[in-house]
This record gives sequence, structure tokens and C-alpha cells, in this order.
Amino acid sequence: MARFKRTHVASVMESSGLVPLFYHNDIEVSKKVLRACYKGGARLLEFTNRGDFAHEVFGELNKFAAKELPEMILGVGSVADAGTASLYIQLGANFIVSPMLKEDVGKTCNRRKVLWSPGCGTLSEINYAEELGAEIVKIFPGSQLGPGFIKAVKGPCPWTSIMPTGGVTAEEENLRSWFEAGATCVGMGSKLVTKEFLNSKDFEGLEEHVRNTLALIKEIRS
Repeated sequence: MARFKRTHVASVMESSGLVPLFYHNDIEVSKKVLRACYKGGARLLEFTNRGDFAHEVFGELNKFAAKELPEMILGVGSVADAGTASLYIQLGANFIVSPMLKEDVGKTCNRRKVLWSPGCGTLSEINYAEELGAEIVKIFPGSQLGPGFIKAVKGPCPWTSIMPTGGVTAEEENLRSWFEAGATCVGMGSKLVTKEFLNSKDFEGLEEHVRNTLALIKEIRS
């Protein structure tokens, strides 16, 4: 069962502006990444469902978060069907992110009052996702749609909350383009939790990178 209500999850997404994305098949590495992000100020993390037995790693990671990092809101990404959503909800996922719009995933999450953020690529998809109860809609791939897409959507639909994922980097120019276009928050994976940090096991460096990225987002939004 989710430890955090979906209204709280949406609020933290909006207030922090950053949802780190990460996957690793080693639980000990995953714990160190999660702790580094937490110490750097992140209070959300999307563990992507990309490898064999990913749910087993997530289950252990979520137990670790509940015990050691009490404010960390751990969710799951790359969820493509209702069965997978149900599996992770049973493991305590606090939010579910999909790369595409799937009605069955939305209904599964709504039954358990878990925040659901589906990937959308058109205004019609965004509208349908909101009808299905999506509070914050993911646009994906952000690298192809671009900040201009968000600005265009926010014109006729200023109530829409959007999280671009894919094509988001930690550079000021990139982040500024997304937030000035109207993004509620951004999802950032390999440009935040980089291979360099992982290969060198530089978790202190990752912590500082997360801290600097959050500070930059705060500065841009102010």
C-alpha cells in the first residue's frame, strides 16, 4: 500500500520540480543512489521497470526507503499494463508512470488512489488522460515534442499539469526552456544519475549534482 496520498505526491512533484529516474539491477547500488538523491534534496524518485526481476529490487528498495529515508516518495516508471501496475502497487509504489496512455493502468491506479502519470503526445491524449484522472500528465518523448508543445497546450488548457521526460538535461538553458514553457516538473534520468557517477561510485558527486539541479530549478522558477 502506498505510504503517501496521491494529492501529496502531486504537490511534491510540483513544489520540487524534479522527478529523478533511475534503474539498476543491484539493490546495494540502488540504495546508494536513492540515499544520494535524498541527501541532495530530492523527495521523489521513479524506479524504472526495465530489467528482469526489477520488481524484486523495487520491493527491497521501498522497504529501505520507508525505514531509512522517511520522506522519500518512491514510484515506478515504464509501466505498460494493468498487471504490472497492480504488482508494483502491492509492493507499495506511491506513483505509477507509463510511457503511453493506457486506460487499464489508469483505472487500476484510481481504484487504489495511487497517482498515475501517463505518457502523452497529443492534446487529445492529454485530454483523455485527464478525464481518466491523471493529475500530472507526462509528455513523451520530450526530445521530440519540445518545450513549444507544452506552451501550445497551456494556451487553451492552462489547468493542465505537464511533466516532460526525455530530452531534459541539467543545463540551465535546457531547464529554463521547459519551465518557461509551463512545465509543472521535469523527469530526468541519465543526465542526472549519470553513468560517470555510477561507474566511479561517486555517490557524493551525485548528491551534489542533485542539490545543484534542484537549486537551479528553484532559481529559474523564481
